[in-house]
Amino acid sequence: MSIKAKQVAGVTTIVVLIVSVLSVYHLATLADLTLRETASRGQMLAQAIFQRAREVVAQGGPDPYAALRDDGGVRSILESSMGFSRNVTYAAIVDKDGIAVAHNFRALEGQRMPPQEDLEPLVTAGKLAQLQAVYSDRTFEVRTPMLAGDQEFGVIRIGVSTLLVRDELRGALRLAAGTIVGALIVSTLFAMLLSNWILRPIHVIQSGLTRLGRGELDVTLDLPDQEFRDLGSSFDAVSAQLSAMGRAGTSAPEAADARRGPGTDLESVMDSLEDAVALFSPVGELIFSNAAMKVLLPAPLKNLPSTDPVRQLVERTLAGGRSAGPVSVSSAELRALASGSESDPAIPPGDVPQDGATEPTERLLMSHAIEDTGGRFLGAMLVSRNIGYLSQVHSTLNYSRKLAALGRLMAGVAHEVKNPLNAMTIHLELLKNKLASQSLAAAQAADRTITAGAGAGRGLRPSEGAPSVTKHVEVIAAEIRRLDEVVNGFLKFARPEELRLQPVHLRTLISDVATTAGPEAARRNVIMKTECPDSLPEINADPGMLGQALLNLALNGCQAMPDGGTLKISCRAAARRSVQVDVEDTGVGIPPEHLSRIFDPFFTTKEKGSGIGLSMVYRIVQLHDGEVEVQSTPGRGTRFRLIFPQA
Repeated sequence: MSIKAKQVAGVTTIVVLIVSVLSVYHLATLADLTLRETASRGQMLAQAIFQRAREVVAQGGPDPYAALRDDGGVRSILESSMGFSRNVTYAAIVDKDGIAVAHNFRALEGQRMPPQEDLEPLVTAGKLAQLQAVYSDRTFEVRTPMLAGDQEFGVIRIGVSTLLVRDELRGALRLAAGTIVGALIVSTLFAMLLSNWILRPIHVIQSGLTRLGRGELDVTLDLPDQEFRDLGSSFDAVSAQLSAMGRAGTSAPEAADARRGPGTDLESVMDSLEDAVALFSPVGELIFSNAAMKVLLPAPLKNLPSTDPVRQLVERTLAGGRSAGPVSVSSAELRALASGSESDPAIPPGDVPQDGATEPTERLLMSHAIEDTGGRFLGAMLVSRNIGYLSQVHSTLNYSRKLAALGRLMAGVAHEVKNPLNAMTIHLELLKNKLASQSLAAAQAADRTITAGAGAGRGLRPSEGAPSVTKHVEVIAAEIRRLDEVVNGFLKFARPEELRLQPVHLRTLISDVATTAGPEAARRNVIMKTECPDSLPEINADPGMLGQALLNLALNGCQAMPDGGTLKISCRAAARRSVQVDVEDTGVGIPPEHLSRIFDPFFTTKEKGSGIGLSMVYRIVQLHDGEVEVQSTPGRGTRFRLIFPQA
């Protein structure tokens, strides 16, 4: 997310939160006022009923409850109770047993009225509690006791519904929702305008850096804001220094020091190039040269012979302001001219052909004119390209193509071999079944002959030679299975693998591998240990393929400990932003003469091994741009170390 988006989101969120809090507070205040008003009106209604009921009871009579029920004044007040407040749902006089003596709904008179919550505690409660009660669909009551002397004669109960209170707040709620939406729109527009205003100095700085990177000199920044004024002054000073250096030229040490700023790795990048590169100022002074050029051009340009092709190319470019070349020359000629002799000096590393010949490789010299965006000449760049190295790369690519074609051809051959192997396996099984059935039939016939001719001599069983035939068939079947395993292993190497890379946390993957290898370890009395911190960086990997590689190493470790031992799988962060995984066992170890061949396909020292397990491990690690290291001591154990780059 960009800085502008973060600022807009932050301002909008703050404004919406403030408006939402104020809206909730406004609703809670309205709920409090509504409840207080409803309670006051309920008290007024209860007092009116109380005054009339006291007069009716004071007149006396055998049944005061009947007098209250039949009194027209009491009835009139009860029936008009809903006019006192829109939130009142009922009004009733209840005796001390909870039976309705007089009710605004006559049908409910004489029935027991279950008590409801008292409204008075809710009126004095906090605003949030009141707002929660309003949206809970509950009924409260305003109560006024009726006394006859010191004894409670009955209770006047006025019912209040929070559902009706909520209806009164609905309009305020719609207004609050509209206010929040309006605040969201207005705050977003305001935040966008504010971000453009605040980020304007950053855009100005970015534009200045872009112009400076294109080679424009004397770039100045217009930063009126006080906070950025010092930064603009520093930028202008640096731009002026670069402009002065470009006009007057700089010496090689000064230019090198200028480029060795904190965090600058341009020189290391240039040194890693196969091509030799050098930069010259307009007056012919060497500004920069990478490691490859220093080997070929150890002397300054002015000290080179006039016949030197390097000097001729550079001087031609400096004089005319145009590129020159290319010129083909051998590395030996370059070094001979630079040293001032015609003898063939020692050939620099990388210039000897791969076949071991002593003749130096050919190099291609080119000189390019360097100009700024305004067309002003800034100097010359000399490039020496190793054509022999390019030829070597081309040969390697051709060889790789041949290997890929051969791999596809062999994959097809292996696929065609598998079909006859499958047919042979099927027919061998049919042959075994026929031999078994014939042996059984012959045995049964022999038993019948022996039984019928008992006493006449012992009969010969025709199935006595069948076991040897069956044994030969089983040997053939076992060899076919072994050949099929070899073909399958070859297909795994011949088929192209499709990686599905994703961020993988090694702790989870190693835990799954330990669970899968657990039964094999338990069968061999091997103790498994895993150490992988939660803070370990993730790697980009195919979980299935990487898990298979680790599982192969774990199973090999278990098989290397026939008498039990310890298998440890650990991982940790390593140097150069990499992650290291170690699989260690305390087994029999690997003999030194076998260490160089353990990753070769089909090489194995096991009696029934296929020789593709470790080969697949090596290939999977290579596909993940990783490295494999092996350390083994016979009789003490083996450690496989896998190193992968961080995600």
